[in-house]
Amino acid sequence: MRVNSAGFLGLERVSDDKFALDVVARVATGGGFLFGGAGLGAGIAALEAVSQRRCVWATAQYLSYAMKGSRVTIDVTLAVQGHQISQGRAVCRVGDKEILTVNAALGDRPFDASGQFLTMPVVDPPDACRPRIPRSEHANSIMESLEQRVAKGRDIADLDGTPSDGRTILWSRIPAVIEGVDAATLAILGDFVPMGIGQALGLRAGGNSLDNTLRIVRLVPTEWVLLDIRIDAVQRGFGHGSIQMFATDGTLMATASQSTIARHWRA
Repeated sequence: MRVNSAGFLGLERVSDDKFALDVVARVATGGGFLFGGAGLGAGIAALEAVSQRRCVWATAQYLSYAMKGSRVTIDVTLAVQGHQISQGRAVCRVGDKEILTVNAALGDRPFDASGQFLTMPVVDPPDACRPRIPRSEHANSIMESLEQRVAKGRDIADLDGTPSDGRTILWSRIPAVIEGVDAATLAILGDFVPMGIGQALGLRAGGNSLDNTLRIVRLVPTEWVLLDIRIDAVQRGFGHGSIQMFATDGTLMATASQSTIARHWRA
């Protein structure tokens, strides 16, 4: 069944400013907890619904884990409601335990100039790139709901400890989402800095996100999104990087940045 992003997330509106979702396999990691990008996406969708404005910028701070089978409640507060911009937060909890907090600015305003100053990298189209095969640990997780194709990157067998230039490029989409790419969808697709860490180091490694900041530029119709993942550094047990997200026509739709706890894979 094809749905919009809120339907994919399973987001329910409980009252004017309260939402909820169940942590099921479709929105969970291989570790059995809520996928960080899904949490950010749900917070954005809730804030957009309450404010009736489009997301400009949102950041999630990840505090704990919402395990598969739990129910997450999302309380929205609009701290500022201006003529053109609203600013607010969405606090996500399991019971009384705070799991993540999303802060955001939302709105549109007139300005007589615009420009895009980043250029999409020149890569093969999705159908000419090899599929990214999820690890066995990703069974019954959100990875089964995504389709990804590798434009620049290594297969697992090629992670031999040799560092790369820190750059990985993937085509990505959520086939079940029918109503185009919105901010919530980009929040999900933009949560792949941890994957880029292993690619950069040449190790079977990744990490857990401490934060995820999404900046929306311009949304256009596109089936696939190109993720240009760049790892800046890995030091002190943490990795830092960013992602530029392009439509197939070259439009820069959003940027994302993350800091993560670097971890070796368990298997």
